[in-house]
Amino acid sequence: MSLTPTASQTVGPFFNFALTTNASLGILAREGAKGERVFLSIRVVDGAGAPAQGDAMIELWQADAEGCYAHADPNFSGFGRLETDLNGTCTFETIKPGCVANGSAPHINVIVLARGLLKQLYTRIYFADDPANANDPVLALVPEDRRSTLLAKPVQGRDNTWSIEIRLQGEAETVFFDL
Repeated sequence: MSLTPTASQTVGPFFNFALTTNASLGILAREGAKGERVFLSIRVVDGAGAPAQGDAMIELWQADAEGCYAHADPNFSGFGRLETDLNGTCTFETIKPGCVANGSAPHINVIVLARGLLKQLYTRIYFADDPANANDPVLALVPEDRRSTLLAKPVQGRDNTWSIEIRLQGEAETVFFDL
């Protein structure tokens, strides 16, 4: 018997009623977590700049304030998952991670799932102007003119709030990693 290949399927659209209904998954750091508490606003847009209106899901995982992934802080989970809203945005409450032992600057690992994607996308979010970025081994692999796509910037007038736009394709497309 011969097998006939079938068409590829995208990974969505089912996020708004399946995996992301628990808004508490956006809180990685509860009251009492060690480290600098931050809010990270992530906006997902397509190549034309249109927002992923409830059609994308973002997963985060990160080290704790001391740079450890195997952390013992009961008030910090290190993992989060949210869907985007009608503006293509979701906001996580977490802490700024520390430098990891391998020399990595403070960063947050990200998985993006969205309608139209055949598989998830992997990227990182670094904090703009962090002095450790200059020596990060992964960031050094990214062409200098593309590094800005990985840098969250502080939001003016909102203490401890950072924002980044993840562009899925086109001009200024976010750098994604092949894992």
